[in-house]
Amino acid sequence: MQNISIFIGCCFCHEQDCKTLYKFLMKRNYYLVILIFFIFFAISFLTNILGSINPNVSDSFSLNGTMTGLLPFSFFIAYALMSIPSGMIVQKYDEKKSLVFAWILAFCGALLFSFFPVFPVFLCSLFLIGCGMALLQVALFPLLRVTGGEEHFAFNNLIVQLVFGIASFLSPFVYSYLVSNLNNQHIGQGFFINYMAWLTPHHLPWVSIYWIFAFISFLMIAIIFLVRFPKVIRKEDEIVGAWETHVELFGQKIVILFFLGIFAYVGTEQGIANWISEFLRTYHGFKPETEGAATVGLFWGMMTVGCVLGLVLLKIIDSKIVLRIFSAASFVVLTFTLFGNAKIALVGFPALGFCLSVMYGIIFSLALNSVTRFHGSFAGILCTAIAGGAIFSLLIGKLKDLIGLQAGMMILYIPLAYILSLSFWAKPIVRNATIRKKITN
Repeated sequence: MQNISIFIGCCFCHEQDCKTLYKFLMKRNYYLVILIFFIFFAISFLTNILGSINPNVSDSFSLNGTMTGLLPFSFFIAYALMSIPSGMIVQKYDEKKSLVFAWILAFCGALLFSFFPVFPVFLCSLFLIGCGMALLQVALFPLLRVTGGEEHFAFNNLIVQLVFGIASFLSPFVYSYLVSNLNNQHIGQGFFINYMAWLTPHHLPWVSIYWIFAFISFLMIAIIFLVRFPKVIRKEDEIVGAWETHVELFGQKIVILFFLGIFAYVGTEQGIANWISEFLRTYHGFKPETEGAATVGLFWGMMTVGCVLGLVLLKIIDSKIVLRIFSAASFVVLTFTLFGNAKIALVGFPALGFCLSVMYGIIFSLALNSVTRFHGSFAGILCTAIAGGAIFSLLIGKLKDLIGLQAGMMILYIPLAYILSLSFWAKPIVRNATIRKKITN
């Protein structure tokens, strides 16, 4: 109602009302909130494509399982190296400069491989893009808190998760569209496909997606460079401390345990996502460019659906119980998916996305609610644990060479067991608010 009254006043009354409207809009920075959502969409679009392209990369460069596992390793190891330094970079150089620098890293990585599509360059490209994505995520969340308002931060975080899921769902289909059309160049495909065919080596049609990534990165650099950013003032417990602070935190048992929790979750998520397409091809004969890409997209899409349901459940049930239910269900679904028939596998992988959907947010919140200070530094340590996506994907690749992909993916029972155990031993200082609690109070 405040918006409407100011707008009407601006139209029919004095010049002062127009100034009030302008100040109101600038204070809230609604345009910047939308830009942040758009940036998160771009991050997810670039980040979660590996699961779809892995089989094509493996074929193009004649890779074994271990070498294929190096692809996500090269990307996610950047989080281990960059997450804590990124917090220090953002605090020193501000959000706008950090965001521009992050997208420059991603642009250079995508463009480098687009021009030189060979395996060693691809690994370097993935690492550069991973460094950029790590810096972006560290910079964006404090910025979202300031621009959207602290009172709306939880709601805006929900939108971020939904945007992440939508982009992850769409990117495999964009990849499938590009590769399918580039493989049929004898048919008139229009200007866009003809231009992509001119840019992309005929025997490597999947490289076309990296030209798209380069364009998106360049576009984001231009947009961020032109947009005015507010100054982010961090609360005392949000400030990223010196290296001594991180060393002190790593000396605490609870920090290590939750670090392993995030490590286990991302390892499970990426261990599944990066091998879905290859699993479906190896055991059920599905094409990576079509059924494989579609199943990867549905995996991320169902993660979005599960996220929405999880948020509803968190208003009714304690977060530890929600985590326990979803992690126990993932054991059952993983078993049927790995050892069932083709139809079960096509349904099972998206169902796994649904089961995993609530885990990251719950583990992260339980972690931060289990310590009384240094939340900014602790968050940086937890982001470093995203490197779990590098380790488990590589392990599965190595096991694929030794005992087969089906048996190799059984290693995912280990991180899932740890997450299930976390739902029993976690003792947060602050528990999630539920409807029952409010009624009791």
